[in-house]
Amino acid sequence: MESQLDIDLEYGEALTAHERDHSHGRLWHNAFAASRVNDFYELTKPRMNLLVVLTTAVGFYMASPGAIEWLLLLHTALGTALTAAGAAVLNQLVERDFDKLMPRTKNRPLPAGRVSPIEALLYGTILGVSGVGYLAMLVNPLTATLGAVTLLSYLFIYTPMKRWTTLNTVIGAVPGAIPPMMGVTAVTGVLSVQAISLFAILFFWQMPHFLAIAILYRQDYAAGGFKMLPVVDEDLSCTGHQIVLYALALVPASLMPVMAHMAGAMYFAAAVVLGLMFLGYGIACAVRKTRVDAKKLFFASIIYLPLLLLVMMIDRV
Repeated sequence: MESQLDIDLEYGEALTAHERDHSHGRLWHNAFAASRVNDFYELTKPRMNLLVVLTTAVGFYMASPGAIEWLLLLHTALGTALTAAGAAVLNQLVERDFDKLMPRTKNRPLPAGRVSPIEALLYGTILGVSGVGYLAMLVNPLTATLGAVTLLSYLFIYTPMKRWTTLNTVIGAVPGAIPPMMGVTAVTGVLSVQAISLFAILFFWQMPHFLAIAILYRQDYAAGGFKMLPVVDEDLSCTGHQIVLYALALVPASLMPVMAHMAGAMYFAAAVVLGLMFLGYGIACAVRKTRVDAKKLFFASIIYLPLLLLVMMIDRV
């Protein structure tokens, strides 16, 4: 006959097992929830979105005549971030079947099946519409219009063009260069020479930057059916010419802020030096046509832009 102690021990063991199972279930649920949150966060392409917000903030700062209106800057940055996030989500929704074919992108939330297409459609639409609406209500109509143009051109022009023509990089550089203009228009309410100056810098910088990426991932792009120039241009001669052409054009474009009375002599000198160094990496990539040189050009591009913008902000007139 079992003693009361035996009964209590058995009951305690059963209770402990039940609590352990419940604890494991709770941990699994929490881990799944955290994973879902991370997937939706990843869909917004946070690193790309950070660049969009930072260049917008630079435009805002350079256009401010005196003290920074911090609340307006916050509204501008938040509305721009929401708009850019919506564009990123909807772009991945459209390209989910092609992303499955590329090793670099096949584990993204949509092609991997961790987020459903309807979820992405609702999520991206809510983000994009909220971002444009937020800018319209709390910034100004022109900035909201530029945000809408960025969103729509990215989705309905650039995204399909990636499978139709090698000019897609040039087309995609247009919405990519609009965010700093939005920063300017948030302050001024008009499309000024200042806005055009920043647009030109971002436009010409993007071409060597993204062509270097396309060289590095040309096999992935080919597998996905994307007509990036390095995929079609087998010996990379045309790609090299374009890299040099756009890097060369970036030098005078980077001097436009001086002519627009946005920055002074220190910025002028820095822009010339940085531009010529960047051009040097572009020429090396065009001549040698190796992955190593493409990688060097890529890293040069991500060093060049922050340094240029930092000096511009320091030397603001």
